[in-house]
Amino acid sequence: MLKLGCHVGMSGKEMMLGSVKDAVAFGANTFMLYTGAPQNTRRKDISELRIQEAHELMAQNGIEEFVVHAPYIINLANTVNPATYEIAVEFLAKEIDRATAMGSQTIVLHPGSHVGEGVDKGIASIVKGLNEVLTADTACHIALETMAGKGSEIGRNFEELARIYDGVSHNDKLRVCFDTCHTSDAGYDIIHDFDGVVEKFDRLIGKDQIAVFHMNDSKNEPGAAKDRHENFGFGKIGFEPLMYIMNHPDFMEVPKILESPYIKDPENSKKSYEPFKREIAMIRNGKFDPKMREKVVEDNR
Repeated sequence: MLKLGCHVGMSGKEMMLGSVKDAVAFGANTFMLYTGAPQNTRRKDISELRIQEAHELMAQNGIEEFVVHAPYIINLANTVNPATYEIAVEFLAKEIDRATAMGSQTIVLHPGSHVGEGVDKGIASIVKGLNEVLTADTACHIALETMAGKGSEIGRNFEELARIYDGVSHNDKLRVCFDTCHTSDAGYDIIHDFDGVVEKFDRLIGKDQIAVFHMNDSKNEPGAAKDRHENFGFGKIGFEPLMYIMNHPDFMEVPKILESPYIKDPENSKKSYEPFKREIAMIRNGKFDPKMREKVVEDNR
């Protein structure tokens, strides 16, 4: 069965319970969340997250697993500012504890940016950081995300991810998050030859290491190295290639997560609406709906 979900919020008094309510309302059977604001380290105590109630609601709705996304402020590749690196290591260790307490098996992590110091230094720093936080007893996986290659990002190709695997002592705790927008923007031809791309990935890392897909269309042509998501089927990758990946027999058990942009109200620039309920229904229906975005706006008026 297709495990299809989206990025949901976690805030207010309901916290994780609210996240599950959103996922259910969108018709999702998996989901992804941040454990707090992605741009800072402020976090509520684990006791306030309403984890048990969230899991009860998940069970009632057939949701068996969910994914945590680590915040963007974690940059293990930074060798320029030691404080940035120390915060990254310390905070990643805390996020592992939170994700484990919440019941997630997977934390998606952007490998990091070398901020001008070069890929070799950046990868060495990432490896060092992961070796500080991962032990034989770590209860969830760190899924390194495939990146688009903008700026000094590490993870723009499978070889860079493989080098991180090679350096990490407890690399059985590593996995990969395969982002379709990012891999296309990085120059991999997932539009015409997804199987060829997977074959290359399999040789370098092993396709069994893909723990989650970010199913994103791209506003940019393949190879643009820009990383701008588009609504499912409306971008330069397109509906059919994305559906081929979505329903690929090798990855049926792997959660597929939408990170689509919100849809702006053409009559009110201050308003924008989540597209996930409509997108998920369209994907499950298996047929592209060119009017999907207009319907999202109508639903919210």
